[in-house]
Amino acid sequence: MKENIRADFTLPGESGYEQLTLDLARRWGADVIRDSDGTHLSPEILSAGYRVYSTICIIREHNAFAAAHPDAQQQTFLSSDPVIATSETLVIHPLDGYFTEQFELNDSPEALPYWQVWDRTANELLSRDEWTYSNGEVRIGHARPWHRYTVSFLCWRIWEEINMYNHTTNHWTSEHLRQLDPRHPEAWTYLCGWLRDWCVRNPDTDVVRLTSLFYNFVWIFGSDPRRRSRFVDWASYDFTVSPAALRAFEAEYGYALTAEDFIHMGKLQATHRPPTRHKLDYMDFIQRFVADRARQLVSIIHEYGKQAYVFYDDSWVGMEPYGKYFGTVGFDGLIKCVFSGFECRLCAGASVPVHELRFHPYLFPVGLGGLPTFMEGGHPEKDAMDYWLHVRRALARQCVDRIGLGGYLHLTQDFPAFVDTITEISDQFRSIKALHMAGAPAELPVTVGILTTWGSLRSWTLSGHFHETNTNVLIHVLEALSGLPVSVRFLSFEDLPRSLSGIQVLINAGAAGDAWSGGDAWKDPELSAAVTRFVHEGGSLIGFNEPSAVPGLDTNFALAHLFGIDLNTGDYACHLPWDLPVSNPPVSIPEDTLGHKTDLRVLSPDVEIWVSENGIPQMTRARFGKGQAIYLSGFHYSPQSARMLLDLIVLLTGVSPDTAGTADLSCVETAWYPASQTLLLMNNSDQAADTRVAWPAGHCTVHLAPFETCFLENPAPDA
Repeated sequence: MKENIRADFTLPGESGYEQLTLDLARRWGADVIRDSDGTHLSPEILSAGYRVYSTICIIREHNAFAAAHPDAQQQTFLSSDPVIATSETLVIHPLDGYFTEQFELNDSPEALPYWQVWDRTANELLSRDEWTYSNGEVRIGHARPWHRYTVSFLCWRIWEEINMYNHTTNHWTSEHLRQLDPRHPEAWTYLCGWLRDWCVRNPDTDVVRLTSLFYNFVWIFGSDPRRRSRFVDWASYDFTVSPAALRAFEAEYGYALTAEDFIHMGKLQATHRPPTRHKLDYMDFIQRFVADRARQLVSIIHEYGKQAYVFYDDSWVGMEPYGKYFGTVGFDGLIKCVFSGFECRLCAGASVPVHELRFHPYLFPVGLGGLPTFMEGGHPEKDAMDYWLHVRRALARQCVDRIGLGGYLHLTQDFPAFVDTITEISDQFRSIKALHMAGAPAELPVTVGILTTWGSLRSWTLSGHFHETNTNVLIHVLEALSGLPVSVRFLSFEDLPRSLSGIQVLINAGAAGDAWSGGDAWKDPELSAAVTRFVHEGGSLIGFNEPSAVPGLDTNFALAHLFGIDLNTGDYACHLPWDLPVSNPPVSIPEDTLGHKTDLRVLSPDVEIWVSENGIPQMTRARFGKGQAIYLSGFHYSPQSARMLLDLIVLLTGVSPDTAGTADLSCVETAWYPASQTLLLMNNSDQAADTRVAWPAGHCTVHLAPFETCFLENPAPDA
């Protein structure tokens, strides 16, 4: 890239480091400069001719208003840790074990009617006259000795969680910021007026970068540093609750929600569990509220001639990009921070004019995992390249419009290798984007359907980042698919059977009872019948870990008759197993890709066992009618396992992979762009590679350096 090119890169600027800001803007080809939390842009930066993003989090930095209107703060339900009664009198302090800098009891007359006390041993709700509350204590006068009791209670959230994270991670010492609830009438009037005033006071801002909207993902801190983070769910709705919300919900839906609808026996309503009908109603209720309030903010921003971009992290709850109402808000752009390929695809496919990725690592001293980044012992250039290897393969399939960084720019001064790496990455991004602008990459004529409880609402995600859900098999499958030359659709159980039209390969993956495998949804016989018919008529099924697992049927996998494999929970203890040989698999299976399950049972002699471990099948194939079903005990993403998944799809569908471009080495991924007659080659290995590449016009041999991104224009086939 020539030094005078400015395109598609957003740079975090910093007052006091004007020369560094402008030097890196030229080096990385930035056309936009932004502020970050805790930084400001000086007049010298603002007048340098760059477009300007300004960051605001609409619900925080209003401590004076919160102090004057404490009932306008946000709330949540919490549950006390279980306490065992040793006599008839039991006293429980609800906040014991919680971080009191984050939470404060809401024992107001408005809130107390929503509190509940449970005998968890007997699973019984105590009546209101069986307990009393005073001065932070719940007292039960006639407890049953040796029973476990809990209190479900409302509390104020008195420290906004992202500000809390920055204080604890980046050692901020500034005032603890609180958050306002836009459902509170006075708070909403105040926030709209504050935004109008902000727009007037910031004439140099071109784009208002909303750091999400109103309600943060659930992040519950504890008092014990050995488990400071008690609970994290990146898509939970627990932090949206308040007496006002509960009253509004009851008025609209005709029934009342209770604390237990959120507490769920102390487990909370985590996104990984299939939702109740009450939860689905409440989510829709909150999504409509968030969209309505967001539309009003965007309208104000547009009145002042500015654009409104939303950052899809932090306070994102209720504004899922694939929800029913996101497209009605009118955002001009979506910004997504990314660690992985599937997050890139989440951003790239959203219905919004501009899609922008915020790359990792952030310019912070330490990373989200607590390891050093821009400090002694850190290697941010290696972190950046590792994340880029995930992201570039997804960008090769579906590109975004812009990339950028966030954080404190001055931290880069001692890390010149990081500066060089970002220069290389930004150049590669612009080259990939140029290919997409000329024409889309070739795809195989295959559509893969991902069948989960959530369906399209959770397109290209489970509930959050890769590092948050790293042990779940489906997130690894999505990461592999994010860079493969196939179309992907996300289906819910409610979509079946009509949604199976146009699907060639159906995937169900997860653990027994979770939202991804499906849980009780499989008790509907019509679901099993729909998938059975799909396979019999020529469709292909791939199951990972415990697909379609549900108790109470004649088999533990509802689709066991298709896989020829069932989960053995002890039911088969007296049933002698089939003595079947292990055959050579028709695809290469990398080490450490599959699981190590010890509870599987072969049901049919027609099953082909491809991988077995201590006599337990780990990977199999079974045929049914015109179709096939493949079972894998697990799946862990690597470039090699992604290639294995592609090979399985090719095997099941019979298509030729060369139509989309392919390499003979599994560490090398390719994309063929017919409009520009260009092959994109990506070496995912830290070793040099000589690989034979095939595309519709022929094949050739290419040498690639470690991690190289190679663009072959009008490649000449070997003779």
